[in-house]
Amino acid sequence: MNSMTNTASSATAHYRFKPWNVGRFVIWSLFAIALIIAPMLFRSSLALTMLSQIGYLIIICLSYNMLLGQGGMLSFGHAVYTGLGSFIAIHAMNMAGKGSFNIPLVLIPIVGGLAGAFFAILLGFVTTKKSGTTFAMITLGIGELVASMALMFPEFFGGEGGITTDRVYGQSFFGITFGPAIQVYYLIAVYCFVCTAAMFAFTGTPLGRILNAVRDNPERVEFIGYNTQRVRYFAFIIAGFFAGIGGGLATINFEIVTGADSLNVVRSGGYLLFTFLGGATFFFGPIIGAVLLVLASVLLSELSKAWLLYLGLVFLFMVMYAPGGVASLIMMNLRLAKFGKLRQLWTSYLGLGGTALVGVLGAACMIEMTYHLQLNAALGSELTFLGATLNAKGFASWFGAIFVMVTGFSLFELCRRQFVRQWGKIQEEIEHEIKRGEAV
Repeated sequence: MNSMTNTASSATAHYRFKPWNVGRFVIWSLFAIALIIAPMLFRSSLALTMLSQIGYLIIICLSYNMLLGQGGMLSFGHAVYTGLGSFIAIHAMNMAGKGSFNIPLVLIPIVGGLAGAFFAILLGFVTTKKSGTTFAMITLGIGELVASMALMFPEFFGGEGGITTDRVYGQSFFGITFGPAIQVYYLIAVYCFVCTAAMFAFTGTPLGRILNAVRDNPERVEFIGYNTQRVRYFAFIIAGFFAGIGGGLATINFEIVTGADSLNVVRSGGYLLFTFLGGATFFFGPIIGAVLLVLASVLLSELSKAWLLYLGLVFLFMVMYAPGGVASLIMMNLRLAKFGKLRQLWTSYLGLGGTALVGVLGAACMIEMTYHLQLNAALGSELTFLGATLNAKGFASWFGAIFVMVTGFSLFELCRRQFVRQWGKIQEEIEHEIKRGEAV
């Protein structure tokens, strides 16, 4: 009898299964469905191009966040591994097209990923020997060094014109030639889903957890016996691998790679900026950042020549008022919804949004008139902005813009003060409910 009991207990100990995380399963299912149906909802060629860019930028921004958000490594040279992965990928495509290198197109992103990992092994060994500001400056120097080499070795980088390719080569993949843009999108979507899942899985590995510890308290990690430089180095290699995959997908999408645009510090700064805006402290933050990056570079740049100024102002206000990025704002409101407090703030949110929109419109009119006088003065003093005709040299236009801006921001400040009081009261109520629940 005792032996049977021991056998049953040992079986229970060895064959115990954890319950499914239903919420996580639903979120990943929705992510996959969104990737599948997105081109069905947005049918224009511009929308399809933007969706393809979002797909591989999600991979790149998540790989950058592996350094910044998870490891606390501020890098100004992440475009090096994306760009070099693109160049190796495009050379592999050209060799495959000539028949000297037999590799299907679906594996070209893996070639780019291996290239990114290879250069991360070479350059990261030096880069990760330091941390903090020193690490950031080293990555900046390496980024500028590699970018300058693009013009020094035109045989490999193609000079100022870059290197072109043709993604339709060899035998079709189960009848898929990857000539149409929709086929390229779904290739990018598959890699996007798989790479996102892999990088999320990395956060739960021992290396991912110790990387968080290195970010938070490197001295204590050293004290318990870990080599922090080695941890940063391994994470750097993995980030370079996924960055190279993103670069390979970009090569397939555009069929051209230019050294000046793919390797410079401006591209690295873009990854940094939008990863931060999306929310570097949350895993899904860089996904939001990738979407914002495409919207800003494609749509906002078409609407206004001053789009970089608007982007800089948005970044400034996010740093001042929401350093956790858009993801932190979402999570704070989900916390309110969890305790049933979100509906109390709807009127405040409408007031803040409406008054801020009025103030921003007034400021935008002033910015557009200033840019028109500086860049398009030869075309006359009148310009059209958001359906309204403005006279850049007229008193009425300037007075109206200033009046709208001052009125909007003044009302915004009144709404903001009321919102701060209401927000503080709600947070106190939530803390009181938490303590009451703990007491029970």
